[in-house]
This record gives sequence, structure tokens and C-alpha cells, in this order.
Amino acid sequence: MKNSLLYFLAAASLVLSFCFERTPDASLTPRALDAPAVAEASLLSGLMTNPAALPVPATTPDLAAARDSLAYGYYAQTLGLTLAHTENKGLLQTVTDWIGTPYRFGASSRRGTDCSGFVTRVFNEVYGIVLQRSSRSMFGAVQHVAKSDMQTGDLVFFRHGKGAIYHVGIYLKDGKFAHSACSGGVRVSSLNEAYYHRNFYAAGRVPAAARADAAVLAEAVASAADAPAMAQ
Repeated sequence: MKNSLLYFLAAASLVLSFCFERTPDASLTPRALDAPAVAEASLLSGLMTNPAALPVPATTPDLAAARDSLAYGYYAQTLGLTLAHTENKGLLQTVTDWIGTPYRFGASSRRGTDCSGFVTRVFNEVYGIVLQRSSRSMFGAVQHVAKSDMQTGDLVFFRHGKGAIYHVGIYLKDGKFAHSACSGGVRVSSLNEAYYHRNFYAAGRVPAAARADAAVLAEAVASAADAPAMAQ
């Protein structure tokens, strides 16, 4: 009994440490800061009220996996996506943190940003990549891909008829992309919406970002393959 109590206390301590290990960014929205912590607190509450839910001592990898699952669940709900838990979590988190930022032409901060400002900031924060500042310049610097071959992290470009490119966003998945719209600011929209379907022009890939996402996917697949062996 004493050993079981010690195991439980150790597991609770690890969960609490996850709640406080990251220093909050004052520029983030309260919703983006609070939700993962609330989810983790809910997990801890469940453990405290039902110790039998831990039939065996929880290991650090177990808790890390549980925390990842909570995070992916939050991003999926916030962004309206179906996630496989192999996506680049840094990209999902950063986009989530920007959701709700108001539109401001020529700006690129959490107080307000236009479409290209949002894209450049996200790519710099997630990948350390400096993109061209305008949507037209970005289009000239990316690797063009077919709409049917788009991957998470690709850029999507829009134009009116045969006019110049006027808008850019970041493709997520499920036909949805994140962007800063004149009406509504930073949000997630669907390429199937009539307006975006009509004005979609092309998709482009930033090779360095694609390589980083591929590395994240390979690591996730390897971790999943190692999980059964660790369980034994």
C-alpha cells in the first residue's frame, strides 16, 4: 500500500511539473494559455479521485504520451481538424496561439497582422525560415505543387480571376487553411467555401519546412513502433 501511494504521488508530481515547465508568453491569448493546463489539471483530478485508474506506476514516457494526446486533442478541437498525432505539433500550437489576432494591413504582430505578416511570423517561429514579405513574392520563391498533393505546412495562394495574387494562407489538412482575413483576422477557413474555392489559385511548398515536417513524422512513426516493445 505504501509503495502504491508513493507511485501515485510521483505520477502526480510529474503531471504538475508539466503544467508549469513552460514560461507563459505574455502576448498569447488567455484561451491558448489556459486550455492545455486545464486539460492537464483535469487529468490530475481524475487520478486523485480514482487512484485505481493507475494499476501500474506511470513512467515518464507514459505521461509524456498522455500530455501529447491532450495537446493534439485541444488543437484538433480549436482548429477543427482530424489529427493523426503525427503532425508537427509546433506548427499546430503556433497557429492556435495566433487564432483571433485581428487583421491589420502591413502589420505582423499579435496586436494585428495581415495575411503575409501572419505567414512570415509563423514560419519564422516554427521553422526559423525567413519568407518574403508579400504574397506575390512568396509565390515566386516556393516549389509549386498540385492542389491534390498539398501537405500540412504548404502555402495556399488566391487571386481574383486573372488578376494578381492578393492573399496567402497556411494549409493545415482536411481542406482547411489558417490565414489572416480582412474580416475576422486570423482564423481557419475551408477551401471548399464558395469564396475561397472560386479564388484559389495555387499551392506552394517551402522545401526546408517540408523537410522539418517529414522529420517530425518519421520520429512520430518510430516512437509509435517502439511503444509496444517498451510496454513489454
